[in-house]
Amino acid sequence: MRATDSVFDQLEAVLPLVSKPVQYIGGELNAARKDWDGARVRWALMYPDAYEVGLPNQGVQILTEVLNEADGVLAQRSYAVWPDLERLMRERGIPAFTVDGHRPLGAFDLLGISFSTELGYTNMLTSLDLAGIPLLAAERTDAHPLVVMGGHAAFNPEPVADFVDVVVLGDGEEAVLGISAVVDAFKAEHPGFGTSAGDDLRRALLERLAGTGAVYVPAFYDVEYLPDGRIGRVLPNTSAAPWRVAKHTLMDLDAWPYPKRPLVPLAETVHERMSVEIFRGCTRGCRFCQAGMITRPVRERSTATLGEMIEQGLRQTGFEEVGMLSLSSADHSEIAELAKGLADRYEGEQVALSLPSTRVDAFNIDLANELSRNGRRSGLTFAPEGGSERMRQVINKMVTEEDLIRTVTAAYGAGWRQVKLYFMCGLPTETDEDVLQIADLARNVIRAGREAAGTRDIRCTVSIGGFVPKPHTPFQWAAQLDHETTDARLHALRDAIRGDREVGRAIGFRYHDGRPGIVEGLLSRGDRRVGRIILEAWRDGARFDGWSEHFSFERWMAAGERALADEPVDIAWYTTREREQNEVLPWDHLDSGLDRDWLWQDWQDALAGGEVEDCRWTPCFDCGVCDHLGTQIQVGPTEAVLLPLPPVPSRVEAP
Repeated sequence: MRATDSVFDQLEAVLPLVSKPVQYIGGELNAARKDWDGARVRWALMYPDAYEVGLPNQGVQILTEVLNEADGVLAQRSYAVWPDLERLMRERGIPAFTVDGHRPLGAFDLLGISFSTELGYTNMLTSLDLAGIPLLAAERTDAHPLVVMGGHAAFNPEPVADFVDVVVLGDGEEAVLGISAVVDAFKAEHPGFGTSAGDDLRRALLERLAGTGAVYVPAFYDVEYLPDGRIGRVLPNTSAAPWRVAKHTLMDLDAWPYPKRPLVPLAETVHERMSVEIFRGCTRGCRFCQAGMITRPVRERSTATLGEMIEQGLRQTGFEEVGMLSLSSADHSEIAELAKGLADRYEGEQVALSLPSTRVDAFNIDLANELSRNGRRSGLTFAPEGGSERMRQVINKMVTEEDLIRTVTAAYGAGWRQVKLYFMCGLPTETDEDVLQIADLARNVIRAGREAAGTRDIRCTVSIGGFVPKPHTPFQWAAQLDHETTDARLHALRDAIRGDREVGRAIGFRYHDGRPGIVEGLLSRGDRRVGRIILEAWRDGARFDGWSEHFSFERWMAAGERALADEPVDIAWYTTREREQNEVLPWDHLDSGLDRDWLWQDWQDALAGGEVEDCRWTPCFDCGVCDHLGTQIQVGPTEAVLLPLPPVPSRVEAP
């Protein structure tokens, strides 16, 4: 039933007709090469965005390596295709494919899709449709792959519950190996699986997966609604499904030093560097930050492991920049020792080290100097998030204006000339004045910087993002600000910055209008009824909704009106409405480890302006993660020392 041969010959004929054809040919340095016929379980791993965004994604790279190292398991990558190629594929009957081997997606046992943002949902539907895989999970048979969802958006998969078969919450390394083992054993017991058009065996496999308690199978849960549109309850419809499904937490990151062979892209990508995750999780407690909440607890990699990962990665890629990634990289307990050790190791080799974003209260000049010692001195990025001190208390971003001015003054005085400040608009309890204080803060930064640097040749860029409430955070009950008010505040802020004759020209201002945030909010906190909106929007041409040139707010609003015409709810009900404490939320049956009562109390503390310390260095605040999931915070110091190594003549190895 499955065509498994490479489609490259068909694809090659149309590549001269599309933009950036190199992104579809595969064969990157360090790309996977594993025998198709020798595999018993085959995964296609998709990042539902363009190659230039998807290739640097650490999650897909890590899982591809982990799976390909397993006996009898094969994994190949896939990305979303641009509309020009989509049109030609439909005209010529070319199915969706992987870039490693150009096999049709329908030929695999499992199609894993990693969603870092909900705006990739329509790209998923495009790939399923191009692959000949029914969009609705209920219409798939044994002959179709299981569609497996992961990533941060998976912590509320309900808007796409009708389209996916299996959902993985949390860290994927051990989860995908567990799923592979179940599928491998099932196929061995049922040699005909995958070759018939029935669905009896498919359901049996899904029941076996659900019975492990390690994955969520949406089809095995029914949702009941109250007359006013709220959810009454969510309950399993089969004994194989647990009442609650918990997230996976990978402990001992040193035992999982992936990616071991980072990919080197063929086309330009958003990040041209070798990246290494220095720790996972965050306990700073920023109330807006879903990533910080759902990835608890903090688990650090040791400096020795990081040193080996970086050395191996540079040797195998030839990159000249190392991005040390985490949610708050400067919070690694041995970041100073790590930075100095790496700077010593690569003395004279022009290897740049970078922390993509640094907390104001974790930054110091010594650290910055070590990071830039052997490479270029680029701009610094800080994220105060809230414009006023009151707003920073609401969101638990405990940074004062004095902290920020002191930090940027030190940076300008030490030779930096460009600082980027990131803020959000639309936070709970926010007023017009809170947003306008961003302009005051930026002006004070420039004035202090000029004085410290002794020159007027400095710049500050203010970048504004719209706030979207996310599941499993204290703000999951909050009302989202409507896009009209968001735009009015941003326009007023723009005018306040540009109208300053003294420093206005030294301040860059970047922002997005509020309308894409409304769609993201709809998708992030929606229930299963939102799936109808996604399908309507996709049928009306929605693609690449994270790209401004492709996004259409009007298309989504029209789709919402059609899809919800017979429901007691509308898009505003999902977005700009505040939830009550006891309302059943669409994701309440999915366990991130966070105690619901703790989240509610933190929401009340936010409204009162209360602050919560970082639990790494204080007594436990009983968020629930460690107790519920049997995990614990893992931080240094390890007291390991990175010794300088002699220069390496050539760091690029043959594949």
